[in-house]
Amino acid sequence: MAISKFNYNSFNVTPVAGNALSFNSDADGFSTAGASSMVLIKTLTASSSATLSFVDGTSSVVLDDTYPVYVFKFINIHPETDDKHFTFQGNAAGGSGFNETITSTHFRAYQLDNGSGTGGLAYRTANDQAQATGYQRLTEEQGNANSESCSGTLTLFNPSSTTFVKHFIARSFSMMLDSGPRDVFAAGYFNTTSAIDEISFKFTSGNIDSGTIKLYGIKDS
Repeated sequence: MAISKFNYNSFNVTPVAGNALSFNSDADGFSTAGASSMVLIKTLTASSSATLSFVDGTSSVVLDDTYPVYVFKFINIHPETDDKHFTFQGNAAGGSGFNETITSTHFRAYQLDNGSGTGGLAYRTANDQAQATGYQRLTEEQGNANSESCSGTLTLFNPSSTTFVKHFIARSFSMMLDSGPRDVFAAGYFNTTSAIDEISFKFTSGNIDSGTIKLYGIKDS
C-alpha cells in the first residue's frame, strides 16, 4: 500500500484552526489543535541602519488591538560606534514623532572579564526618565568590537488602549565596551491614553551596524 505525503500548508481545515492539526483515534485520524499563542508578525534586519521602526499598517506590521501584548526580541544588535546605548521610543496614533512622555526605572549588574569589577548591581539614574520625551535606554556603554553585541526582550502591554497608560518591561544583555557582560533591567510607561502604534529602536549615536529585531503578538493574554 502506497503512502501519500502532503504538505500541511495544503490543508484547509477551518479558518480558526489554520495549519494546526493533530492526530487522534477518530476514523479520519485528525483533529484541530490550538495554534501557538505567540505569533511572529515582522522581522527587521539592520544594515548600517539609523533606526529600525515598526509602524502599524506598514510593511505587514500589526501593532493595534489585534493582540493585548506585543513582544520585541532584539538579537545580536551591533553598533557602529563604541560606548553608546541601545534605545527605543513610541509614537501615538496620529502623532508627529517618536517623542512620547515616558516615566521609567533602570538598574543593572555587570562583571568584567579580568575580574577587576564584579557585581556592580545599582540603580542608574542617568538611564531613567521622569516625564521626559527622549528615547528610553535599554542597554548602556555598548561596545562595538567585532565580537560585541546586545540582545534582549521588550514587552509592551495593551498599546492600543485609550483608557490606560502603556506599560513596558525590558531586559537586555550586552557585551560592554570594557569587555564584560552587563545585565540591564528597564521598566516604565508611556504616560498617554492615546494608542501607541509605532515603536522605533536606535543607538544614542551612530547606526545599527547589524542585528535583527522580531515583533511577536501574544494571543489571549
